[in-house]
Amino acid sequence: MRYEVTQVGRVESPLYDRDQAPRQGDEGSPDAWVVVADEYADAVADVAVGEDVLLLTWFDRAARDVHVVHPRGDVTRTALGVFSTRSPDRPNPIGLHRVTVREIHGTRLLVSNLEALDGTPVLDIKPVLGAVQER
Repeated sequence: MRYEVTQVGRVESPLYDRDQAPRQGDEGSPDAWVVVADEYADAVADVAVGEDVLLLTWFDRAARDVHVVHPRGDVTRTALGVFSTRSPDRPNPIGLHRVTVREIHGTRLLVSNLEALDGTPVLDIKPVLGAVQER
C-alpha cells in the first residue's frame, strides 16, 4: 500500500552533508530555519517563540533499502534492526525532531536542536503536549 504526503516546508541549515551533521539534534546542531510554504501561513500562525514542537521531516537523501545498522555507525556495536534505532536510513525515512522555536519571521521559524540537512522537506509540525492539553 502507498500513501501520499505533502511537503509543507523545508529546512534551511548550514549542514549540507551527512558527515558534518550530528547524530542527534541535541549533540551540537546549529540553529536552522524551518521555512513553511506561504500557503500554510494560517497553519503555523499560532506557533510561538519558546515553544517546543515536533517536526516530521523526509530524509530525502537516506537509503530506503536498509533494514539493519550498527548504531551510530560504530561497527564494534551489535547490528540492530532500523526500527530499534534512530538511523535516517530506513524503508520510510521519516525524521522526528523535538526542536525549540527561537524566532519567528512570518512563515520562517528559527529553531534549535535540528540535525536535518539543508533542503530537507518538512512534512508536519506538531505541538509537544503536556499532561493536559486541548490542542
